[in-house]
Amino acid sequence: QVQLVESGGGLVQPGGSLRLSCAASGFTFSSAVMSWYRQAPGKERELVATITSVGGRTNYADSVKGRFTISRDNAKNTLYLQMNSLKPEDTAKYYCKAIYYGTDYWGKGTLVTVSS
Repeated sequence: QVQLVESGGGLVQPGGSLRLSCAASGFTFSSAVMSWYRQAPGKERELVATITSVGGRTNYADSVKGRFTISRDNAKNTLYLQMNSLKPEDTAKYYCKAIYYGTDYWGKGTLVTVSS
């Protein structure tokens, strides 16, 4: 079955960096549109970044443009999110999502806390 497992979260100081990974299995990863979402305490889940299956075109939320980079390694079935210049408002649980033949699949998330 489809599995998405996020990792790489943790506690980081403002201005620091983290790289999140999402290991995918159970489907043809290279055919899926992949996204990162996040949900802060008391807030709705929001889209952070998306990368297409063909061509690897990317899209970002305005709040992370210029600081975050989404990428994928189709040979390793892995999605990444490089997060630089982190701010306290980036604190959230980060989820990866796959859209595969019209169906959404979600991981269970990894927690990122930005605090001094």
